Amino acid sequence: MQQRKMKPEEIMFMREALSADYRNSNIRLREGEYQYDLAKTIAFFQLQMIFPNVKTIIEKLYGEEKANDIQFLRKIQTILKKMEKSDIVRILPKKNPWDLQRYALPSFKFQDIDKNLVIFATDLEIKEVQEKLKSMLNKKDVIIGKLSVFYVTKILLLTLATILSFAASAWSLLQPIIDPIIFVSAFFIAFICSFLLGKIFAQR
Repeated sequence: MQQRKMKPEEIMFMREALSADYRNSNIRLREGEYQYDLAKTIAFFQLQMIFPNVKTIIEKLYGEEKANDIQFLRKIQTILKKMEKSDIVRILPKKNPWDLQRYALPSFKFQDIDKNLVIFATDLEIKEVQEKLKSMLNKKDVIIGKLSVFYVTKILLLTLATILSFAASAWSLLQPIIDPIIFVSAFFIAFICSFLLGKIFAQR
């Protein structure tokens, strides 16, 4: 499976969940009940560094037909909202206003209202995901470093070209006979380089 790109807030959620200890909950997490099954399904996706929306969760648990049942979907959303208030799940920011809300667990270990210890990921699974996340961040740092060198080189070359072009324009104006071709060409190059520099700084 190809690793998807993660946004900073998603990386933050993953780090917190992977390093978190047992979290206390004021609701029951019993196998076979909605709260347990929903949390377990979210954990399944989260261990793959995916944050599922309510339709994805329902489809995984109950099938495609139930995922398209609006009444059932709203029922599950209500349960997830209660689970959020009980600190079992977190709601992630939407990528677009029209998107369905995505969910994450703040931990893979809980102590429910009955004092039962509930574990949704083993220590080995957590360690494997931590290693994948670390590898992903290292690759991202390398890419950022390479891009930084590329941008600095590009800026230096464009700056040098701008200075030389303006110098050539000024030199042509100081000559007894002005060569319009040299002046216009040098000025045009200086303008283009200045425009590209402005664009680079705006993007940065």
